Amino acid sequence: MESPVFEQFDPGSDCDCPGCVHWRRVLPHSPAGRTTAHPAARPQASGPARAAGTPMVLALAAVASAALGASHTAPAAAAPHPSHRVGVPARDEPDTPQGDTAPLHGPDGPEAGSSAAPKLPAITRSEIIKRARTWVSAKVPYSMNAYWSDGYRQDCSGYVSMAWKLPGNEWTGSLARYGERISKDELQPGDILLFHNPAAPTSGSHVVIFGGWKNSARTSYTAYEQIHPHTRRRSMRYPYKSDARRYVPYRYKGVTAPEPNPGPEPIAGVEPNPGAERETPGTATSTPYPGAAYFGPGADNEYVELLGRMLVARGAGAVFASDPGPRWTDATREATRAFQLAQGWEGAEADGLPGPRTWELLVTGKGEDVRPGAAGSVPSSHGVPGYPGRAWFRPGAVNEYISQLGTELVRRGFGRFYPAGPGPQWGEGDRRAVEAFQRSQGWRGGAANGYPGPETWRRLFS
Repeated sequence: MESPVFEQFDPGSDCDCPGCVHWRRVLPHSPAGRTTAHPAARPQASGPARAAGTPMVLALAAVASAALGASHTAPAAAAPHPSHRVGVPARDEPDTPQGDTAPLHGPDGPEAGSSAAPKLPAITRSEIIKRARTWVSAKVPYSMNAYWSDGYRQDCSGYVSMAWKLPGNEWTGSLARYGERISKDELQPGDILLFHNPAAPTSGSHVVIFGGWKNSARTSYTAYEQIHPHTRRRSMRYPYKSDARRYVPYRYKGVTAPEPNPGPEPIAGVEPNPGAERETPGTATSTPYPGAAYFGPGADNEYVELLGRMLVARGAGAVFASDPGPRWTDATREATRAFQLAQGWEGAEADGLPGPRTWELLVTGKGEDVRPGAAGSVPSSHGVPGYPGRAWFRPGAVNEYISQLGTELVRRGFGRFYPAGPGPQWGEGDRRAVEAFQRSQGWRGGAANGYPGPETWRRLFS
């Protein structure tokens, strides 16, 4: 009979022998009760008693038998159980060691002495996602021993306990008690994907919060996750990148009646990306400007997607080859710049990066729309035609200007730095090729740092 994926109590073993049953009863949640050895073999003698060998083990087995009653017989010797895969961790599991069940703020916190029966608080899906985002914004460091200011432990199960607003800190071996198992097709934002590994319950287990599907094929989703070094929101292949078949969907029992995915109402004339997670509840006008850090090369978040949708609604749709997504692209910048130019702005005010003024006009529907044909021109910077700016050439950047730069460098004879040819993603080959070109111009020091400035671009393409 196949053992259950999740157990209500500490799954130190799924064996039904008297020794295992006894130790699961007397040590349900203590660290000693979660050793990777067979539970019946837990007592170990030392010194003369250890030298005595089997008699000591038999005596311990007899004590266990007496505690369980005459109807049970303890094993003759505490040898490892042949059916256990002792100490075998999950393959490629995330580095997410976790603590045990604990009250808010930990064993020494103000809730530690409370004897009141815990209640199952009701919560909406919107609130679950909103609470999950608070740790993402704060970049809460991962820790299995520390507790955040809200009282929840800073590991993966403490994160879910916080998002679900549970009365205490749970772990992967107990979270299933607060949820009901569901199917993949039933997943909605606020549900979880839970993997409890009996072979290494404190270090091989993990849990993530489901934030919504990223595509109509339901092969990718938004995951809210507490993992080293801090809380993050990222795209995840369903159900998880490792031990995928062992991650099981669960729904919190206290979630309120079904409601729309948390997010704003669709902007007039713009179809939302099917299955994608939306922004915070309310309309677009209720979404404040998140800050400049959320925009630019390398950005991948819901604000970029919302920006793209608003730009499409204001006439910049011709720039996008497909529906705007959460990843920042050169099309996002070009569309933003087109909208800024439509307002009559110039220079730094029309750099393609949305500031508070740009955001306010977009979310309120004010200002001038992008005129037909205005979007799509090649941006320039520092008066150099075609040069988009330094921000486009940095680690993590992916855009067409990097491909254009690499192609020209190869044509100029600097292709030896590209092992597989130039591409749209900035890499060490690009930096070394640019540095070599800069040195060929007689530049040294900071002038030959491998990153193209306006003069490098002008000379390269002249």
